[in-house]
Amino acid sequence: MGPALLIRLRPLGPWRIGSDSGARDRVDSVFHSDALYSALSAAFVRFGLLDEWLAATFGNPSRPEVRLSSLFPSVNGSLLVVPPRNAWPPAASARVRWKGAKFVPLKLVESILAGESPDERRWTVDGPSECLVPSDRPRGPFRVSMRSAAARDRLAAGVEPHATACLEFNDEAGLWAVAAFADEASRERWTNRLQAAFRLLADSGFGGERSLGWGHSAMPEFTDGVLPDLILPSREPAASSAEGEPAPLPETAWWLLSLFSPAPEDSIDWNRGNYSLVIRGGRVESAARWGAPKKLTRMIVEGSVLCAEAPILGTAHDVAPDGFPHPVYRAGYALAIPIPLRVTP
Repeated sequence: MGPALLIRLRPLGPWRIGSDSGARDRVDSVFHSDALYSALSAAFVRFGLLDEWLAATFGNPSRPEVRLSSLFPSVNGSLLVVPPRNAWPPAASARVRWKGAKFVPLKLVESILAGESPDERRWTVDGPSECLVPSDRPRGPFRVSMRSAAARDRLAAGVEPHATACLEFNDEAGLWAVAAFADEASRERWTNRLQAAFRLLADSGFGGERSLGWGHSAMPEFTDGVLPDLILPSREPAASSAEGEPAPLPETAWWLLSLFSPAPEDSIDWNRGNYSLVIRGGRVESAARWGAPKKLTRMIVEGSVLCAEAPILGTAHDVAPDGFPHPVYRAGYALAIPIPLRVTP
């Protein structure tokens, strides 16, 4: 598919990933791709590269130079991901409640897509994090916690106590994402800049409550590679038992690792596949006007599997409030991995 960069983060302290409801006592466990684009855009403002970044991505909708996955958890060195909906959950088990796992190891996804059934003795679901983890190391990467604070009104001399939900990570936990480049020239142009932006965000913070020191990370780690092999190594097609020749290649679908807003040129068969939707909102962070609500956008979520004859692209929408002095883009570009449409154990 093209050159890519794998980014690993090790959180330091709590992270606040706002839920779609916006409620203070709720927290999300996925730092979605549109929010990651926004965070990187804020970093590029400080580098004086915002105009070039926007031109390379939102200014080139038919071929953005950089596309991002969402940030997913990892634990004990294992990358976890929202599994493809056409292959998960496996057949019901008496030992493991497979459908209770929101995140599963990439290695297990690889074996399931190859037609292998998971060994129920090896796995367990960590309830608090909704992660599938090895049964001999059953601790998940994070826990949801409530942190108490109090807002002080300096004019009225009043105090308003409140509690905020956050993710607290263990020492062996992390987060990871992938940046995909349009070609080698784009990789050369943006790799070092993206690495610098992630280092800045590791110091300044991702997500909410950054003024409290939340959302920080240790120094990011980067791995160059090519998609999909960087995260999902391809396997040789199995030989047919009858003639010893390679079996026919299965029909291909597209497994989303990002949020996705279809572009007009995306020819998707909506009567097939397996997907779900989410409504994304949020507030503008701009020197022009801080805190104004963005227009709502309906997007297809991570883990969805879509049927299309060609790789899906996606688009970006201007979600600025009416009358806002400049565009505010929500990235809906697809970072999608080709997988078999039919998975037969």
